[in-house]
Amino acid sequence: MANIATMNTGLYNPFQNFDFLYKKCFLSGNTFNSPVIQVPLIPKWLLAQAGLTGEEQIQFLDESIRSYNTLVIPVNSEVDEQFLNPLENKIEHAFASGYAGVTALTELEIFNWIGKFLYGFVYIEMHSALRKEMTADGLNMSQSLMMKFANLNFMLQNLYTSIEFEDFSPWSITIVKLENEETPFSFRDEINTLTFSLKLKDFGIIACLQDNGTNKRFHQEIINEISGKSLTAEQFEELTARFYYSAYLFNRLPEYTIMPVEGTTYFEAMPLRGNMSKPLFDVWQHKVYAQVLENFWKPWGYVQFEIIKDPNNPMSFFENPCLPTAG
Repeated sequence: MANIATMNTGLYNPFQNFDFLYKKCFLSGNTFNSPVIQVPLIPKWLLAQAGLTGEEQIQFLDESIRSYNTLVIPVNSEVDEQFLNPLENKIEHAFASGYAGVTALTELEIFNWIGKFLYGFVYIEMHSALRKEMTADGLNMSQSLMMKFANLNFMLQNLYTSIEFEDFSPWSITIVKLENEETPFSFRDEINTLTFSLKLKDFGIIACLQDNGTNKRFHQEIINEISGKSLTAEQFEELTARFYYSAYLFNRLPEYTIMPVEGTTYFEAMPLRGNMSKPLFDVWQHKVYAQVLENFWKPWGYVQFEIIKDPNNPMSFFENPCLPTAG
């Protein structure tokens, strides 16, 4: 496995010197000479559309609890003005238009916005960890996890520099229409697997940010089944639970050849199968899936025992559940 700290990609690498101290732009480092400003991680436009005050709270991995409006990330003012603000404006107008607006976005635009959002949380978590756990050998974190985070940061730099993904997309992104056109805003994330989901108004988004499209292909049968249909709240949570569980079962660490050539950085995905004969996903177990689903269905009070009453056919709100084959 490549050492993240020594990778020479031509892109800014915050993991080389653990630049998570709010002194450099989280995205570009010192590439630009403009001042570093503190930008809200959860943009004001999103709080407004969601009907939130910003005083809502979120718990971090170190068990600290912070309000939305205290979460900021450091950005060069030039990067913010020329690259991030135009993206935010585009996403804002798309969200205001609901499902129709969101589906008109490109997947790259959605990836960039969700990636910035999720990586912002990674940045804040890294900052907290550095303050508490720095050792002579650097941060106490697995190389594989750092590689995931570093690759996400590299990919997000397409916002301000020329990057090409050669014959692949690094992500799985699924957008669905919701029956309830007034769905309250909420989001989930799982940093270890870089999985994210969001629902608002009449749309829901599920994204796995670094799987090269594998999770979406894994769930293609149910995606085809719901095509053109509006989902109930329970159905959306069920679909989301499947992606979070399969992302956990995904047993490969995607690796990339990153090559700067004449002003453009090219990403080529290494084969996921490599020399390994085992499948890309560990064995799907309905019992474990039911535990995940219980958490997602918490608002309706369904418990694991009820979900898995028939061990071979877990409870589902889909007429044709299209569940993966269990081991």
